[in-house]
Amino acid sequence: MFDALAFPNPDAVVTEILTHRQVSPERCHNPARQSKTCNLNRNFISTMRKSGLSPLDPSSFSRPELARVTNIALNLSVNFDRKIFSGTTELTVEKVDKSIKEVILDTLYLNISSVYDVDSKEKLNFKVGELVAKYGSKLTIQLPEDEKAYYKIGINYETSPLASGLQWIPAKCTAGKEHPFVFSQFQPTHARSVIPCQDTPGVKAPYTATISAPQEFTVLMSAIRDGTKELNGGKLSHFVQIVPMSSYLIAIAVGVLESRQIGPRSHVWCEKEMIEECAYEFADTEHQLKVAEDLCGPYVWGIYDLLVLPPSFPYGGMENPCLTFVTPTLLAGDRSLANVIAHEIAHSWTGNLVTNRNYEHFWLNEGFTVFIERKIKGRLESRQSQDFDAYTHVGELYETVKLMGDTNPLTQLVVDLNGVHPDDAFSIVPYEKGQTFLRYLENIVGGPAKMEPFMRAYFEEYKYQSIDSGTFKAYFQKYFSGMNIINTIDWQTWLYSPGMPRVIPKYDISLAVVCDEIIHKYLEWNGVDAAPITVEDKEKLSTYQKIYILQRLSENPAQSITKLQYLNKIFDFDNVKNAEIKFRWLRICIMARWEEKVEAVINWINVMGRMKFLRPLYRDLYAWEHTRQKAIDNFKANRQYMMHVSAYMVAKDLSIEL
Repeated sequence: MFDALAFPNPDAVVTEILTHRQVSPERCHNPARQSKTCNLNRNFISTMRKSGLSPLDPSSFSRPELARVTNIALNLSVNFDRKIFSGTTELTVEKVDKSIKEVILDTLYLNISSVYDVDSKEKLNFKVGELVAKYGSKLTIQLPEDEKAYYKIGINYETSPLASGLQWIPAKCTAGKEHPFVFSQFQPTHARSVIPCQDTPGVKAPYTATISAPQEFTVLMSAIRDGTKELNGGKLSHFVQIVPMSSYLIAIAVGVLESRQIGPRSHVWCEKEMIEECAYEFADTEHQLKVAEDLCGPYVWGIYDLLVLPPSFPYGGMENPCLTFVTPTLLAGDRSLANVIAHEIAHSWTGNLVTNRNYEHFWLNEGFTVFIERKIKGRLESRQSQDFDAYTHVGELYETVKLMGDTNPLTQLVVDLNGVHPDDAFSIVPYEKGQTFLRYLENIVGGPAKMEPFMRAYFEEYKYQSIDSGTFKAYFQKYFSGMNIINTIDWQTWLYSPGMPRVIPKYDISLAVVCDEIIHKYLEWNGVDAAPITVEDKEKLSTYQKIYILQRLSENPAQSITKLQYLNKIFDFDNVKNAEIKFRWLRICIMARWEEKVEAVINWINVMGRMKFLRPLYRDLYAWEHTRQKAIDNFKANRQYMMHVSAYMVAKDLSIEL
């Protein structure tokens, strides 16, 4: 990486890294981290040279501190038969360092045919580096000889059918079963498999796109739709995104879709077979959006549309600007899971507007988003409901930390990703440990009346920027500099210590107490005497209380099948539509080694790709020797229908090499 052309002075490299990564003094004074983070010696420099990865983002080859992409223009055609996109990407490149003669981009399996200067049409020399496993290849493009500050560079190419950022859904796996479907998932580092770009959240740029697709298909992107045009039996769709954003937020979906308006600035899109159901489920979107604006400030993205994807989508939602992708597992029939939309709405500020500089600081995106999501829930429902949601997720955080190991450095808020791919580091830790830290800070400074004005000021101060934890800490300390109590905050422990948070805020647990009484009676019940739970008890419980009861039962020793049969008789869990309830019920059944439920588990994981549910169920099947081989065989038979990240992570859970 540190070749003579790019950085002739190794000492300057150390200064550059420390400046851009804003390493905190506490981090440098931590002996356990010194050799990895602060003592950037020749061994580290040698490692960086070999990998070719950036000193500013350990997951990217790009060097935006030398030459930076400031605008992206896409002109691509979709080919469902070959499972590729092909065409041209034009990049506007700014020379940050006037002496630099090249720009470095990220690619993964792209077949590049030519590179040229858009203005002069002059062909430019380029080199695609060796493939580095998981990270792709460095694309180095020689800039024209003239001394300009900005260049427009065109790249002709096509993607590979193996592009990790695309999921090609065959017609038989869609709701209508007549037309194929393709959608993207670029977070964290998969934009490079579709677009030659500086694939790091530290680089933000506006973009435009013209996409060619068959006439009957609708193209959607994370941008404002700017018209369509019929051409040669096909259709051109044009998009404009004027707000600068990171590459992982560029999104595309192509399918035969319908839409319904659900608010003054919102539509829901999906296949026609689900449209009415989706329109009902997400009817409160505008209400959530208005509450978020009250908390966070003006919504800058113009529209807020939803796209309900086929079931293979690996996440609950993806916060693509202007077009949130959501999983059909949110379709509970009673709007009880629509809070996930509040999470994605919150990302409009926490992640999309103010972004983590790289994925070592991912908690700045997700911890803040969960914190805001729960505030939205509190305003729309009650403070009790907000606290109940936070309290119930403490158990899920504990389960994750226990699974990963409480000394695992990936359970820190700020992680070291040198040699670790962000996909491998993904967990709920940055979400729940991050929101716990923010709730702790809120309590320290005096509650929501103090914290919420700070948040609005923070979003205004750093909008359109990418920052790290050091920047957040410095701004927080400056904003609350008049409060001596902030000197008691142990930033070192919160940010850089693994394991569970050292402090769990005092939540209002009144809604949990009711559930705990039911759980205690059920666990003490011998399965023979009069049952402690009745239909009347069930009717008094909210959906989230039922989820909590099942979560707590899953954390206890396995119950007898007889006791579970009675529980199923009262709650009818076998026929429930709510995915959060279904998931926990199936886990409890597998824990009890209830063999007749294995088929139900297999059937569900074969039609649902959400990793939150998929991975634990596969792990449960793998842990039971009786079903271990069945889990492996089932995965091998169905992984072709799974999104790359889902297949990759489940393979790890099953100890399979892909």
